[in-house]
Amino acid sequence: MATQKKSRVRFRERAELLDFLLEVSSATAETLDLETLLANVATIVRQVIPHELFAILLYSERRKGLRIKYAQGHRQEIIRNLLIRLGEGITGAAASERQPVMVGDVLADPRYLNALDAVRSELAVPMVVRHKLVGVLDLQATAFDAFTPQDRALLQLIASRVGAAIDNARLYRRVERQNRTTRTLASMAQEFSSILKLDDLLEKIARNVKTLINYDSFIVMQVDESRGQLRSIYSQRFDKKAQLTSLPLGQGITGAAASSRKPILAPDIAADDRYIETHAGIRSEVAIPLVVKDRVIGVMDLESKRVGYFNEDHVRTLQLIAPSVAIAIENARLYQELEIREKEIQQDLLAAHKLQSVLLPTKAPELSGLTAGIRLKPARLVSGDVFDFFEYDANETMLAFGDSSGKGAAAALYGALFSGVLRGAAGRHRSPAQLLRSLNDTLMERQVPARYVTLLALLWRAREREFIMSNAGSTTPLLCRNGQILQPHAAGIPVGLLENVEYDETRFEAEPGDVVVLFSDGVQDQPNPAGEEYGRRRLRRYLEANCNLSAQQIADGLLADLEGFRETQPVHDDQTVIVLKVD
Repeated sequence: MATQKKSRVRFRERAELLDFLLEVSSATAETLDLETLLANVATIVRQVIPHELFAILLYSERRKGLRIKYAQGHRQEIIRNLLIRLGEGITGAAASERQPVMVGDVLADPRYLNALDAVRSELAVPMVVRHKLVGVLDLQATAFDAFTPQDRALLQLIASRVGAAIDNARLYRRVERQNRTTRTLASMAQEFSSILKLDDLLEKIARNVKTLINYDSFIVMQVDESRGQLRSIYSQRFDKKAQLTSLPLGQGITGAAASSRKPILAPDIAADDRYIETHAGIRSEVAIPLVVKDRVIGVMDLESKRVGYFNEDHVRTLQLIAPSVAIAIENARLYQELEIREKEIQQDLLAAHKLQSVLLPTKAPELSGLTAGIRLKPARLVSGDVFDFFEYDANETMLAFGDSSGKGAAAALYGALFSGVLRGAAGRHRSPAQLLRSLNDTLMERQVPARYVTLLALLWRAREREFIMSNAGSTTPLLCRNGQILQPHAAGIPVGLLENVEYDETRFEAEPGDVVVLFSDGVQDQPNPAGEEYGRRRLRRYLEANCNLSAQQIADGLLADLEGFRETQPVHDDQTVIVLKVD
């Protein structure tokens, strides 16, 4: 006990105590690394208060308890697994009451949690910073009444000074981890955008994740609904590629994550009935569902040979990464599918594609008194939609806008045939009704069974600021004026369907700022995953809110709104939008 006696007479002079407290402050202020700081605290306490067991327990608000973050003399299983609730044990009592608890005979205290059979005394002092519990300094000794009131007071002084340093170090660690995660996420997003080969992408994901969370096994599984399986598309164990496996949907920890659409944390797989062994020696696992637009496409799974290795912080980090991973994998998968599909149909569609790129305007011409915006989204590689501008002079311009019947290559080829006929007829007829009659007569002379074209002919007269419209079965345009939607009426039979058809004309005067929107039926008929169509009502609401934008911005925004509406649903039909804005 000579050492103990020496420590208790060390600070007889106030100056000596002040020097020691300065030493404590210096030792705790010199680093923000939590492990180094905790080791420094242990050294300081060892110098002045003899003990056999020492622990620094930090409070977790999320877990509502104390966990050992640094220890001397305690068994490893206690360090790894012990969680002390507030009010539980002597340390829990100190934390709950926020007052030191000193026990001279732990065998007589029912609160004592046995750490070592030989322990007889315990001293627990809470660390509190700005009324917030940081943790507890806990000393245990093998002798009865090993600690004195002076020891308690001295440990209180130490705790009051190191508590703030520990809290700062924990905050620094969290901020550093968040910064590292943010940097990695930004780097990942940038790198993933340039990787479209799935194998290369998965290799990059595995490396990036390991910079944030160490693991012994890393697996990415993909949902294969046609086979009712989770199929591994990447598997790595101890930095080496492992054999790919499959599991029935809903089985295993990965299956549970996919089914529940929530992360699954399994600290000890031996105690988890859901675990299915794929790699020997695994003791803990975390599985994160990969979701794209509310659809689970797979699971990212990390495994460790250590029990309790993964924690809630790891789960949160992986949840931050998961959306980028999911989108990157889905993009790579879509690219892979598109690549295969293109190889299969490229030769069949090449001629139609080249022809269409010549026939359809890629941008609107400069028009007197008007600005125009164009957006086209084919349902397939080629579009059956038809449109063109014909300028007669500085005053008059004809816009023809329509859709050849059917979809895909056949519709596009018939549309290409019709475009040639249209260009020949448009130069001879400035009247929209006369143009439609001429087109109908020509198509009926060389009629193709079950083929026709819906077409709107719209003549713009700049000096008169007037539109003249004739319709052959096409969708009626919408006119937005001062935030209100008007719908000029015009109807008629598609060209190429019946003989001897007459067409009417509708005239309407324009005002500055008017917006005229022409759109193919593929816009309003586009369904979403629930089977609901985009519809004319939603289209009207979009225009009412956005007709103050430029013509091209309106066209771009409408297609973007339609894209968000359809979500994962395929493009139902060719979607073409032409917006005319009166200067």
